Amino acid sequence: MTRLTMTFAALALLAAASSSAFAQGKTLPTSRMLARYGLERAWWSQSTLDIGQDRVRHMVLDEDSLFMQSSGGIVTAFNNETGQKRWAVQLGRHNLPSQACVTNDNQVLVIAGSTMYALQKYSGDLIWQLQLSASPSTSPSVDNQRIYYGTIDGSVYAYDLKKIEELHNDNLLPQWANVALSWRYKAAGEITTQPISNNLTLNFASRDNSLYALTPSTRVLQWQFETDRPVSAPLGHSPGFLYLASEDFNVFCIQQNTGSVRWQFVAGQPIRKQVRVVGDNVYVFPHRGGLYCLSRITGERRWWQPHMEDFVGSTKNILLVTDSLGQITALSPKDGAVIGSLPLKDFSVRYGNELTDRIYIATKTGLVVCFREQGKEFPTYHMFPERQPILPELSPDDAAADAADDTTASADGNAAGGGLNF
Repeated sequence: MTRLTMTFAALALLAAASSSAFAQGKTLPTSRMLARYGLERAWWSQSTLDIGQDRVRHMVLDEDSLFMQSSGGIVTAFNNETGQKRWAVQLGRHNLPSQACVTNDNQVLVIAGSTMYALQKYSGDLIWQLQLSASPSTSPSVDNQRIYYGTIDGSVYAYDLKKIEELHNDNLLPQWANVALSWRYKAAGEITTQPISNNLTLNFASRDNSLYALTPSTRVLQWQFETDRPVSAPLGHSPGFLYLASEDFNVFCIQQNTGSVRWQFVAGQPIRKQVRVVGDNVYVFPHRGGLYCLSRITGERRWWQPHMEDFVGSTKNILLVTDSLGQITALSPKDGAVIGSLPLKDFSVRYGNELTDRIYIATKTGLVVCFREQGKEFPTYHMFPERQPILPELSPDDAAADAADDTTASADGNAAGGGLNF
């Protein structure tokens, strides 16, 4: 792995300046465009890549970082609230197949080719690298004790995190990687979904039309759920539940630990996009079948809107989705009514953000933009509301006093000629 130098980054950006700088300035979402929907631009930045030949392959978000992965193997990390670029790292050779990265509290795990890399989350420094036993078909996943990934031959591998760190400290990686292998489980078909672990159950789907649940520590099969056709959509999830979408037109809400079906919904078309959950709404996008909004508790249909193709994000008042023309359409989460359209076709890389109310979109050449509700300095957490930062509260008397102080200060500043007008 080689850290990108400032010279490389400058040359990559300079090569694209003449052809893309003006276009990027023209295509950035404007304040006027966003204000129609109560939105504002929080920040924008440029991923590090060779714009002449690279394209964005993956966009990944966690609680405090945004990661952009290019076809050339470059990973760029941003602070997801400020847009500050933290680091950029080259992994493997150009155009190696790669999977979307995954993170825990301190590490970023990236599969490039047949190698898994662990990077320090906030510096990008290489911690260790691991030669994988078989060709991956899914992104990795990680819990407190193990790393998991699925393969083309139908296997799921689990590696012991503590053992990997011990081998690394003893300079025995990557040669002795198999020592850290905890177990391998073999299904009858290619693994089609990223494994999901809650430390009690590990879930994944296979092209053999089955959803599996294993004990993470011992690979013991807890339960298996079979569908009539392959599962090609990533597993949706909310705390305690999985949302299995299948080519047989069905969506199942399944209790993660027991395998019991909470509800079933028939969409009438194959479902190849991940089911999304925001608050009490479940969003289902059948292939060429529009958008269904369901109740998270009962699976009851709330509304349907045609010509919608994928989830982008949701704020308190609007739901943003990709429409059949490739634009971003704003809908009412309550009844699905169309509010308007944002002409952002150039920003075709869109992260389906179920975590927070921030919206992240990017061009194929790595121009990334975050927008939010106007004046919304702190994000709202959709999936894990308990992680919402605790903000200080002012009593009515304190708030009134602060407002009076601000008014006096403003008047004094203007009288002295020191006010700034924007």
